[in-house]
Amino acid sequence: MDGFGFPKEERAALVAADAEKFFLPIPSDLRYNWVRVWLQAIDQTEMRELVVDAWRMVVPKRVAAAYLGDRR
Repeated sequence: MDGFGFPKEERAALVAADAEKFFLPIPSDLRYNWVRVWLQAIDQTEMRELVVDAWRMVVPKRVAAAYLGDRR
């Protein structure tokens, strides 16, 4: 298992939609934009999407736009 950045207000919906893959962090970490995932439950493509989306939450929009280019 591991964790990744994710908007707090969307966490419950993600976990509810796919509880086989995603779960909430421990109670002391609920204050952070964070979700946990069972790594064996996702493939490389989904892992990349999660990492890039988490990264986009913390970098300037222009940096994300330059990196993503035509990818999205």
